[in-house]
Formats: sequence, C-alpha cells, structure tokens
Amino acid sequence: MPVSQSSSETSPEILSGKRILLIISGGIAAYKSLDLIRRLRERGASVRPVMTAGAQAFITPLAVGALAADKVFTELFSREDEQDVGHIRLARECDLVLVAPATANIMAKMAQGLTDDLASTILLATDRPVLLAPAMNPKMWVHPATRRNRETLAGDGIAFVGPGLGEMAESGERGEGRMAEPLEIVAAVEARLSATRPTSGPNGPLSGRRAIVTSGPTHEPIDPVRYIANRSSGRQGHAIAAALARLGAEVTLVSGPVTLADPKGVAVVHVQTAVEMRDAVLAALPADIAVMVAAVADWRVADIAGAKIKKAPGEGPPPLQLTENPDILKTVGHHAQRPRLVVGFAAETDDTVANGRLKLARKGADFIVANDVSAGSGVAGGVMGGTRNRVTVIGRDSEESWPELDKDMVAEKLAALIASRLD
Repeated sequence: MPVSQSSSETSPEILSGKRILLIISGGIAAYKSLDLIRRLRERGASVRPVMTAGAQAFITPLAVGALAADKVFTELFSREDEQDVGHIRLARECDLVLVAPATANIMAKMAQGLTDDLASTILLATDRPVLLAPAMNPKMWVHPATRRNRETLAGDGIAFVGPGLGEMAESGERGEGRMAEPLEIVAAVEARLSATRPTSGPNGPLSGRRAIVTSGPTHEPIDPVRYIANRSSGRQGHAIAAALARLGAEVTLVSGPVTLADPKGVAVVHVQTAVEMRDAVLAALPADIAVMVAAVADWRVADIAGAKIKKAPGEGPPPLQLTENPDILKTVGHHAQRPRLVVGFAAETDDTVANGRLKLARKGADFIVANDVSAGSGVAGGVMGGTRNRVTVIGRDSEESWPELDKDMVAEKLAALIASRLD
C-alpha cells in the first residue's frame, strides 16, 4: 500500500537547528504569527522575532517573546542593540528571513529599497533567502501598484507563499488576500531551505547532473491561423528548470509557446508542436533527470490546411481528422537511454490521484506530480495560467500531498526531492 502523507505533515529534519528571523508587520493576520512561531519551534527551528510598530497594535511583544523564547526586536535606533550594529547582525545571523504577515506597505518599501524602521532596514541589509507571506485586503492585492511590487520582488529572488482565497477578518470581503495558514508557511520555509541545502549554483547537490525539462503548451496547427492547444502558461515548468539549475544541474528546457522570459542559467530550446518537442527531448539525451511538465496536446490535425479555412454560407464546419501525438513521457520512460530519474505531470479534472497512479505505471515514470486543474480545484486564481499549485507527488510506493503553494515553491520543493533521491 502507498505511504500517504497529509498536507499538514512536514519534514522536521529540514528545520532542525535552523535560525528563522521572523518579521511581523502590521495587519490583523499578525495573530496567526503566534501559531506560526509554535509550529516552527516544534520542528526544531529557533525563531528570532522582529515587530513593526503596526504589528504591536495587533499583538503584544510579550506574547511573541514568550512563544519564541527570545528577545523581540522593535527599534532601529535602540542604544542597547545598535551599539554593535544590531540590524546588520540580525540580517546575517539567520538561515532565512520570513515576513508574516507581509503587508502592502512593507512590500512597497522592499521594492523601492526604503528603510525607515528596523524591519525594512534588515530586509535591505540581508543576504539570506527571504520568504514573504502577503496579507491584505483583496482590492489592495490586485492593485496595479502591488502587482508591480510583487513582480519586482520576485525578479529580485524573493519567494512568496500565499495569499489565499477567503473572507477577510477586518472587512468581511471575500477574495484573494488572506494570509497563508501557519502549516502552509512552514512547508514553504522547508522548501526554501531545501533549495539552498547544502549549497546552490555550480557546487550544488546536482552539480555534474544533466536535466531535461519540458514546459508550456504545444500548438498543433489546423491552418495558418488556427491551432489546437492546452491552457498552460509554462510557469511551473520554467520554475522547475530554474530550481534545478540553482542546485547546480546542467538544464535543457524544451519550451512550447509561452510569454515567459527564459530562465537564467538554462539552455532553452523553443518549439511549437508535440513532434518538435519530442525530437528536442530525444536530442538532449542522455541525461540524469527528466521532468516532463509540458501540457502536450494529445492530438493534432492529420492534414494541415495550407490556407485559412473559410466559412461557407449554409454549410457547417468542415470535419477535422485528428491523429494521436507522440507520448513524450512514455517515450522517455521506456527509452534505451532512459534518465535515472523520470518525473511526469498529470493535470486532471477528476480522480486526480487514481489517474495519476495509473499514469505512473503506464508511462514508466519514477514519480507523477498530479494536480487538479478543474475550475473547482480551490486553488486561488486557478492552476492553469495561475501562479499557485496544489499537487500530490506519487511514487511507486509513496504518496505525498503538498499544501497549496506558489509555483516557485512547488518547484524548489520538487528540485530538493530530486536531489535527495539522486543522492
């Protein structure tokens, strides 16, 4: 029987001995930070809290300090703390900086490099990984200014967990802006730390390994104007390629038509059709790792029209004769040069795990990452084309459900799993 893990289970050894600098900014969601501290500490992490003036309007330093078993830092110009450049010490004496909740205000300060209090000064001075858990009114989250700030921060390497979809405590409005739950944040912290353990870049745990990743949709032409495609943005595949490269792998990304920039440090082959994608993947072999993320169209038109098909008055649409596209995952999973580790994705609208397990056996994969892409999946913004995902990783003798995370976090967590499996 498969070993099942619920989304609330995490890996305590990842956090054991880790030092988390927790910045609590002002918002009603600050109350969740009390439980977050407890969840991090019970997994072996130490938590050093920093509170903004706004945060202290919602929860007290006394409560935070009692749960963290550490001093709470609140003032930039503290005579006691700053005599040894305390903000620099706080920024460096940690393994990760976590901002929860992260308000629109602190995100704006970070994006612009403003430093008018202890929290913002630490965030500008740190050279450690930074993870934000945004929390704000839905209208504030979708405001163009906040969206620009988020894109700027993401481009700077800042990671995000949430926000989720739900009812706002302060206004009763419903929408995207609710801070992620403590266990979801814990999982994101683990993913972020896993991606940088033991090292990243050319000396990382995947140094010397070759990886092939597919991403995006394929476009199967009907005529010079129209095509058959799937609703894939390529965000998840591109994020996985980048995460593997950060761990030191030599990555070839075979990308269908997307509007995303090519990931840094990754060799990218741009294709349009499933046949072109298969040929590019096979040309990239041999490899140690294959992660087949692309939403490949199952069928293509048997005879592509050389000119645009016109509507004829009084006549129905012309019949389209379809033929099956190559199964790229199955081809790689049973290839003579099969990579040591083959991971496939299963985008399902019903019976997600059951269908994923059937696909695992049929395709010859080591893992299937199954996700529900239906309109009722519950993922904020939707999976296809969105920025968030909730997956179940199915192995031959295992099954692990991950909480809803940003696709970058899913990528880092999966890259860490791949690195550990190859070790």
